Amino acid sequence: MRFEQTPLAGAFVVEIEARRDHRGYFARTWCTQEFESSGLPKAYVQASVSHNAKRGTLRGMHMQLPPSNEGKLVRCTRGSVYDVIVDLRPDSRSYLQHFGIELTAERHEALFIPPTMLHGFVTLVDDTDVFYQMTDFPSPELAFGARWNDPAFGIRWPIDQNLIMIDHDATYPAFDRITYEHRVHSERGNRT
Repeated sequence: MRFEQTPLAGAFVVEIEARRDHRGYFARTWCTQEFESSGLPKAYVQASVSHNAKRGTLRGMHMQLPPSNEGKLVRCTRGSVYDVIVDLRPDSRSYLQHFGIELTAERHEALFIPPTMLHGFVTLVDDTDVFYQMTDFPSPELAFGARWNDPAFGIRWPIDQNLIMIDHDATYPAFDRITYEHRVHSERGNRT
């Protein structure tokens, strides 16, 4: 496997190294030793899949607030998505910056998303499946979301009209930096 650092510290694109022959190919998608030696988590506590019937389905933008330590390893197992993360770590040099990548079933790459980064995607074709592995159990009281098209992040989605979304995702309020930072710092203070 190859681990390519994204512009957002701690977030990596994980690419397979396929060994091809006349039958097709064989490649590892997971290896505890390689993930650990690259500084990525080697333990995941939960795995989930989302099936998306139609092109233009948008899920996001979601994350867990501290003290959750939920990182995600996300892979498209059928179809293709434009996957986006936003760095919401106030002390990060890339705070409020985003990174987007097209993940496809054909290329088999994955995106590792560190804790405290918003995550979302839009499907680029019908019948798309996304497989998630999480490093922490989700807590409803720590759930946080932001508008997919919030100007604070400047994301340029490849599909931005006639989207298929649930009301919850479509009606997030505008990102309020001051309120957000106060909440994150308060949570950190509660842990000490």
